[in-house]
Amino acid sequence: MEQVVRHVLVTGGTRGIGLGIGEGLLAAGWTVTVTGLTAAEVAACPVRPGLAARVLDVGDNAAVQALMAGFSRLDGLVNCAGTILRGGAEYDPEDFATVVDVNLTGTLRVCAAARPLLARQGGAIVNMASMLSFFGGPLVPAYTASKGGVAQLTKALAAAWASENIRVNAVAPGWIETELTRALYESPERSAQILARTPMGRWGQPADLAGPVAFLLSDAAAFVTGAILPVDGGYAAA
Repeated sequence: MEQVVRHVLVTGGTRGIGLGIGEGLLAAGWTVTVTGLTAAEVAACPVRPGLAARVLDVGDNAAVQALMAGFSRLDGLVNCAGTILRGGAEYDPEDFATVVDVNLTGTLRVCAAARPLLARQGGAIVNMASMLSFFGGPLVPAYTASKGGVAQLTKALAAAWASENIRVNAVAPGWIETELTRALYESPERSAQILARTPMGRWGQPADLAGPVAFLLSDAAAFVTGAILPVDGGYAAA
């Protein structure tokens, strides 16, 4: 009997955490489609057999629906597309709304569009929460609010869609080296403060998220839904 290869969509997967997850899932035997916001991001993505890249703006419902319409099968969804505005910009109501629309409403848009395909396969969703789902982030109020919302949305969808055999969980990364955190990990003073609070004493890497996500998508997590799994080197425990 021919073995069926499972297909996973990773939004925001052309770089950073999303790419680390996508490459980990490819190595674990999945076929992977990653998305980036622009054609330039997609062109820069290291595609290879089993890993395809597409342009997607998760704020565009028609584009989300069109992407899903092109899939004949979907076994997993990982929502990594997100944004953050620094320097106090998120206190502006319009900027606040933009961040929430991408991080929270964008997650819902993709989940809702993927629901019929996932229900057909008994698939699973992993959303991208954050340590700021649990802590206040005084410099990034929109990011904090949106990630708190992602955690609660994950629980709501887990309860709502369990009857369709769709599991919905989230991971909550701590301090991970990506473009979004470059200014922090390249600052000796700020990086030292972060490492002093992190029991494992190092910055996380995008690949550190791949194993937890693969577990939550797998049959090994068949009775796990509505969970928010910290992947933070012990930051939340300190």
